[in-house]
Amino acid sequence: MGLLAARLLGLEVPRRDKRLLVIFETDGCSLDGVMAATGCTPGHRTLRIEDYGKLAGTFIDTHTGQTVRLVPHPQARQRAAALDSAARTRWRAQLIGYQRLRDEDLFLVQPVALIAPLERLISRPGARARCEGCGEEILNEREVRIGDSTFCRACASEAYYRVLPSESAGRKRFDQLEETCDVSPSDGNVGALLEAEDLALPDPAGLGKA
Repeated sequence: MGLLAARLLGLEVPRRDKRLLVIFETDGCSLDGVMAATGCTPGHRTLRIEDYGKLAGTFIDTHTGQTVRLVPHPQARQRAAALDSAARTRWRAQLIGYQRLRDEDLFLVQPVALIAPLERLISRPGARARCEGCGEEILNEREVRIGDSTFCRACASEAYYRVLPSESAGRKRFDQLEETCDVSPSDGNVGALLEAEDLALPDPAGLGKA
């Protein structure tokens, strides 16, 4: 997948610069293969995971803006297995088959356009903000603005975790709010606390579940 995407974009891989950006739609061993083939990694900020649970990837030439999304062909497994029907296991048959199948038999290629501007995805060096909810630092312009306040995605109701009561210094603002209202901050959601301060959250379209 990584090699085909590079050919479609006219780029040599693996890369040592930041020209190629990959957005992959699952984690696991397939992602390791894409990293090895393209040279793109999270550490270099050239690879992002949007976990849709799909073995699919979008590949962007950041210089030209050309973007392609690759997904496995719906018949790829059957086609691969048919090339070596005498294989001892299905896994072995698919392994051999995937090495022999043409690219068009393995993948579907979709020209796509990014919803968010590319500049927003890449961000800029040194971009930092401070969440007014938890007090934690936010990198790469990933903060959420609600009115005149700045929050991380977790405090803006997009958390994948729930903060348990603790003595964390990062909860200082919540502790201050607790002194003036009866709402507990331990659920990790700043919405009720903002309402207590007459800073009610707007309709959260585009921000995730309220």
